[in-house]
Amino acid sequence: MSRVGKRPIAIPKGVEVSLQGGKLTFKGAKSQQELETFGRVGIEIKDNSICFAKSDDTPQSRAYWGTYRALANNIVVGLSEGFVKNLEINGVGYKANINGKNLELSLGFSHPVVYPIPQGIEMSVEKNIITIKGSNKQQVGQIAAEIRKFRPPEPYKGKGIKYSDEVIIRKAGKTSKK
Repeated sequence: MSRVGKRPIAIPKGVEVSLQGGKLTFKGAKSQQELETFGRVGIEIKDNSICFAKSDDTPQSRAYWGTYRALANNIVVGLSEGFVKNLEINGVGYKANINGKNLELSLGFSHPVVYPIPQGIEMSVEKNIITIKGSNKQQVGQIAAEIRKFRPPEPYKGKGIKYSDEVIIRKAGKTSKK
């Protein structure tokens, strides 16, 4: 049984929520997002909070109950605080800089890797740390994963792009027999 679905979502100041049928509309200071539930869960907005209810007692209904509550909470947190992912670049000659609406990465290839920054995402580079900020949790995580995929960290020297909180388990190199 879902423990996530039971908890109400507190609506902070600066975020407006409206309900039309099965569609929740969230308005923040900078952006607006929608969540379509297709009538799979019951939604009630009261006392500055959002409550979700199961439509029936089937396992599928219970799964939707917790999922839609978590998605709505991510939207509320994104509009009020935002989400941040930090990537760390390790390696000799590896660097990043922002040129207009593009992130340019020098990762040891014969050419620079150019990644266009999507709308609604803010990126900044300080030394070897890339900071990705946005209001959509899924989009911020997807962009961080795509950038990391250009040069994932390797286990021998630790070179590559990794999440700042990621731990790379290092392997021992070759040893000579005597």
